[in-house]
Amino acid sequence: MKSTMTAVILIAGSVIGFPSKPAIPSGASPANEQSAILVGAGDIADCKDLAGAEATAKLLVQIPGTVFAAGDLAYPDGSKENFVCYDKTWGRVKSRTRPAPGNHEFHAAGATPYFDYFGAVAGDPKTGYYSYELGTWHIVVLNSECKDVGGCEAGSPQEKWLRADLTAHPAACTLAYWHKPLFSSGGAHGNDLTVQPLWQALYEANADVILGGHDHDYERFAPQTPDGAADAKRGIREFVVGTGGKNHRPFGAPHPNSEVRNADAFGVLKLTLRSDGYDWQFIPEEGKSFTDSGNGKCH
Repeated sequence: MKSTMTAVILIAGSVIGFPSKPAIPSGASPANEQSAILVGAGDIADCKDLAGAEATAKLLVQIPGTVFAAGDLAYPDGSKENFVCYDKTWGRVKSRTRPAPGNHEFHAAGATPYFDYFGAVAGDPKTGYYSYELGTWHIVVLNSECKDVGGCEAGSPQEKWLRADLTAHPAACTLAYWHKPLFSSGGAHGNDLTVQPLWQALYEANADVILGGHDHDYERFAPQTPDGAADAKRGIREFVVGTGGKNHRPFGAPHPNSEVRNADAFGVLKLTLRSDGYDWQFIPEEGKSFTDSGNGKCH
């Protein structure tokens, strides 16, 4: 996965704290009747220390819209007891949450406590992948625990389902999220090539945005192909948002096309989904100054 694009670091701003009403990012289009909000993160509640999850939960209750929870929601083992700790924090917005499972959910056999907690909204307990509509956008939620759902390779049940779902929903704008990102500069995990076939299917369908977690940091990539080549015209923009509250981990060497990285602020990514594009804004926990914002057009 080679590219010549140079990675850059966004320097934190000077304003500390979280405004009661998040500002519209510079250059963004104002919200209108055709826009929708998707906001969230992954890697969230640890029963041993809920301070981070509490901080991000406080942000979510101030932001309207649908909440994405991108896996590893209840540490350490995704048990029923661990989901009690998740419920104490992000449970406040459970009624508007659309989750994706992570590897820690599958520390419990079949991720049963996860599926029991969320019920039908989490999809079929045998698969954990599903899709829904949000405003004018088509949203796809996948399961990156590939070995537990018959694989993620080309021709696997999930990859075939994904292609059929994308064919059945030819929306102008498409977003997908799951736990383990294909691209990541995180020092703990990094790239996960097992999900590349899912990226390939989304790329061929002209999808626009992919969200993930797994590495406990925030990272934004420039639009790129499933092979990691910069592609401003048709590439998918990926965000790693493992900032839900668990802990922070250092980055490794920056990967090609990595534009922004931060590993010391918990927070949530807010996406304003418009009929022809999207605005993004990383909103940090109270007391942190790092943020990131911008906008993009649908293909």
